[in-house]
Amino acid sequence: MNEPKVCVMLSTYNGAKYIDEQLESLLAQSQVDLHIDIRDDGSSDETVQKIRGYAKAYPDQIRMIEGENLGVIGSFFELMSLMQPIYDFYAFCDQDDVWLPHKLSRAVEKLQSRPSGVPLMYCSSTQMVDQNLNHLNVWPHLPSKPLSMYNALVENCCVGCTMVLNPVTFEQIRANAPSDLTYIIMHDWWIYLFVSTFGEVIFDEKPTILYRQHQGNALGGSNDKWFIKWKNRWDRFVNGKNHSILSKQARLFLEIYRDKLSTQQQKNLQHFLNQLDCSAVKRIGYAVKMPFYRQAFLDDVVLKLIYVLRKI
Repeated sequence: MNEPKVCVMLSTYNGAKYIDEQLESLLAQSQVDLHIDIRDDGSSDETVQKIRGYAKAYPDQIRMIEGENLGVIGSFFELMSLMQPIYDFYAFCDQDDVWLPHKLSRAVEKLQSRPSGVPLMYCSSTQMVDQNLNHLNVWPHLPSKPLSMYNALVENCCVGCTMVLNPVTFEQIRANAPSDLTYIIMHDWWIYLFVSTFGEVIFDEKPTILYRQHQGNALGGSNDKWFIKWKNRWDRFVNGKNHSILSKQARLFLEIYRDKLSTQQQKNLQHFLNQLDCSAVKRIGYAVKMPFYRQAFLDDVVLKLIYVLRKI
């Protein structure tokens, strides 16, 4: 029986320090026919030279694209647009983690246990580690509430570098990619929103990667206590850095997928957006009973507050 063909999409940017460990862990993946497509996003360090060496050593497995700097969202969408839709599964990868050898085979096994004709996405917890791979804590934990559109519109529960997609998901995301990515918060959040709305998200609480935490992370998990984490988030919303990012992404999602949404989904999304233009009293009334939710109680309280303040 042929091993499943898996395409790993890796975007790099000045990642020379850890790229060797990441690539070695990819090449060590078991029970899959592995192909790695790497797009460098305009690195100025030794990243490109290192990847060229790997591509030369593994020409049947590694392909490299040297691109201009688009940022992480643009780089991953560019990667998706350049992929040939010939694989059984598609995975995203960061440049500085270490994957456990069973990471892809475990994801494939769980995805193959579900009907293949619907959008599917696998994601998992991570073993967070420091720069030297010393274990910190496991994050995120298994969500307690359903992974539905009503969660995904306001919270991303899936770590992008653990995500593995079936062909239905990959082809739909690629075919409906916005021409302007400005209102997409992050590529993994956008995909989580799509799959939770139209298919099934499989969350594996067993960590499958060593998720490196260091000052160079573009985004990632945090060891901060909840009150520090939420103080930082609150500051970002109040000070404008995150102003309207949730509603802008929701509006874009509704625009692109309106015809695929059920009548009830359309109604709930439109109501979420329309109530922002109502009086404070009506916004409070809507926030209290809105169908959209975050996983943790305190996160949900903050969600309602930023909605009432029109900072969502």
